[in-house]
Amino acid sequence: MKQAYIEKKFGKANLAIIAQANSIIDEFAADGYDLTVRQLYYQFVARDIFPECRRWVWTGSRWKRDPNGTKNAEPNYKWLGGLINDGRLAGLIDWESILDRTRNYESLMHWSGPADRLKSAARTYRINTRWNQVDYIEVWIEKDALVGIVEQACDPLDIGYLSCRGYVSQSAMWAAGWRFLNKENFGKDTFLIHLGDHDPSGVDMTRDIQDRLRMFGSTVTVERIALSMNQIKQYNPPPNPVKATDSRHQPYIEKYGAECWELDALDPHVLTELIKDAISLHTQDQLIAAQIERQEDERKQIQEIADNWKR
Repeated sequence: MKQAYIEKKFGKANLAIIAQANSIIDEFAADGYDLTVRQLYYQFVARDIFPECRRWVWTGSRWKRDPNGTKNAEPNYKWLGGLINDGRLAGLIDWESILDRTRNYESLMHWSGPADRLKSAARTYRINTRWNQVDYIEVWIEKDALVGIVEQACDPLDIGYLSCRGYVSQSAMWAAGWRFLNKENFGKDTFLIHLGDHDPSGVDMTRDIQDRLRMFGSTVTVERIALSMNQIKQYNPPPNPVKATDSRHQPYIEKYGAECWELDALDPHVLTELIKDAISLHTQDQLIAAQIERQEDERKQIQEIADNWKR
């Protein structure tokens, strides 16, 4: 919903930017995607929406305006974020259209009575539809802000996923090692599908995940499906300068050059399809279909109990 909390006047140029933001938000919402500010920013970069006066170059220590520079620059991200914030406060942008996936309110669930609880159970009842698959799969993504895209791809396919938030903690990695080991002990082949930035740390994270899971005794195969240089050539996401503050920058520059790319810059539709395609390679569709049919039958049984419940 749009609701104003402040009175603010916007210039014609800024109103045009807000209108374009709303147009992009509506476009993705029609396909079921909620955007973060970072994803919206990359849509502005990809569609060349930022004004020509907002071109920058990275001097090695700071961003400096330059008419021959790039529009993919941190000052533009901050400027757009500020304008989006003001637009929401002024009632020009829907409050529910931009997500912050890093700060979530949690509370206990409640029901009005046993029948209500049973109806809820009927809607959410699930069996493990992948228990008889040959392969066990998990999807891991570097950034918490993109977990909604992973959720949209994985939930319908009954695949678990993890937001790594950078390098995975030792505790989370140890727990994952035991998850994979448990499946391997029951004869499953295990695969971890990983998505990360193409920058010095983002590329190294794939290696780190594989090495540490092997250290904990798992034989899981880590498959990095994004970002790759082939995808960068295919989809042409806007580049960023490699940060000299990253301790891994020198080997990366020697191999790939002085530019890097963020996963957020890929269109959400592309990310969703990459995940689905990777999962499909490890899926026997007929076995899944039979389990889903059983699940639906059992949901109907619970619903019948709820419909016939007497206080």
